[in-house]
Formats: sequence, structure tokens, C-alpha cells
Amino acid sequence: MILLGYFLAALVGISLGLIGSGGSILTVPILVYIMGVDAVTATAYSLFIVGATALVGGVQNALQKRVDFKTVLIFGIPSIAAVYATRKWLVPVIPDELFSIGSLVITKPIALMLLFAVVMIMASVSMIRPSRKPENDDSQPMRYNYPMILLEGSVVGILTGLVGAGGGFLIIPALVLLARMPMKLAVGTSLFIIAAKSLLGFTGDLQGNLAIDWNLLGIFTAASVAGIFAGIALSKRIPGAKLKTGFGWFVLVMGIYILIKELFL
Repeated sequence: MILLGYFLAALVGISLGLIGSGGSILTVPILVYIMGVDAVTATAYSLFIVGATALVGGVQNALQKRVDFKTVLIFGIPSIAAVYATRKWLVPVIPDELFSIGSLVITKPIALMLLFAVVMIMASVSMIRPSRKPENDDSQPMRYNYPMILLEGSVVGILTGLVGAGGGFLIIPALVLLARMPMKLAVGTSLFIIAAKSLLGFTGDLQGNLAIDWNLLGIFTAASVAGIFAGIALSKRIPGAKLKTGFGWFVLVMGIYILIKELFL
């Protein structure tokens, strides 16, 4: 099972390299159900694994000129600040039990996951729906609207802080749909934003009393990093429009799964 877990770790990297997302959603279940790590610790491990892998992938994309560093700063800084503020001040004041519908009690964790699922589904529909305008590609000049990107970063940070995950699932749709960024450029840019948010989050866990198995964490991260090279190589052979549509379907499936799991399982 441990070897299987390390093999599956490569899928985390492939997902991040190919679509710039999926890291946390893949990492936490692998750690919990395959590696036997408890959920709280798995969440912390995921921050390091996804952050380190995304950083390596971001550097690789930067070398291929697929990262917009101005967007990283303008989107990333307010996003990180919003995540911190939301987790520190907003989430603690949300009551543990919100309301009930018959025998179904909507608690804070369920409500946050439902919010996450709804955001994912809304984003996926926008990504899957054919654009009426010509699709952005890497050869077209971009028009930057930095005030809008700044606003989007703050909104995404609040949503990410509320659901405690989400990274690329929220960042990439914002960059592609609202900032009009080509999909492949959005993936590389997203990786740097994800890396900053995740690694800064992990430093908070280091300040606590969390016991970390650095051997497991190191091997898992190495496997994930190896996977991201494969993901980046695959992304070169897939057109941006198809990558955008495939990403949308992936997000849609995950969003529906979360809804079913939280409401019916």
C-alpha cells in the first residue's frame, strides 16, 4: 500500500503539470486512505507536497515563458492576504450548526464543502461552454486589466479561505475567464500562486505541535515532483482549447461528487 501511495503521488504532479490544479483533492485522499495518515496531518502534508511540486512546475513553466509574474504578484498578494484574514477572523465566527432540513443537519464543515462544490460547478460550466469569441491562444496579444485581477485575487482568496482548499480550481477559471489569459499561461501562473499560498500555510503548521514524518513527506514529494515533469510534457501536445474543456469536465465531476458525498453519503 505504501508503494501504491508513492506511485499515486506521481498523479498529483501530473495533474498539477497538466491542468495546474487537482493537487489537494488528490493528495489528501491518497495520504489518508492509502498511506494511513490522519486527516489533520494529511492536510498539513498536502500543503508542503502541493506547494513544493507547484513551485518546481512554476519554475519549469517560467523557463518556457508560460508565467506572467506581474499577475502572480497582483493576484497572489491579495489572495494570500484574503486567505489569512478569512481563516483567522471569518471562519471562527461561523456557528458549528447552521440549520437543518428534516433529518439533515447542515454543519459548518458541510456548508463549506457545499460552497466549494457549488463554486467548482459554476466554474466548470463556464469553462466547458464554447466561447462566442475566438479562443485565446499563446500567440494572441493579451490585454491586462490589473484592477480586475486584484479584485479577483481577493475574492478567490476569501473563497479559498472559506473552503480550506481549491487553489487552481478557483484561480485558473478567474485567470482564463475574467482576465482573458490563455489556458497554458494561466496554468504556469497559477502554479506560482498555489506554491506561495501552500508553502506559507505549511509554515504555520511548523509552528505548532505537529509531528512530521519527513521521510514519508520527502519521498511522496519527490514522486509528485517527478510527475509534474510528465504533466508539463503532456501539456505541450494538447491544444489550449481542449485543455480548458477537459479541465472544466474534471472540475464538474469533482464538484458533483462532493455534493453527493456531503448530502447523501
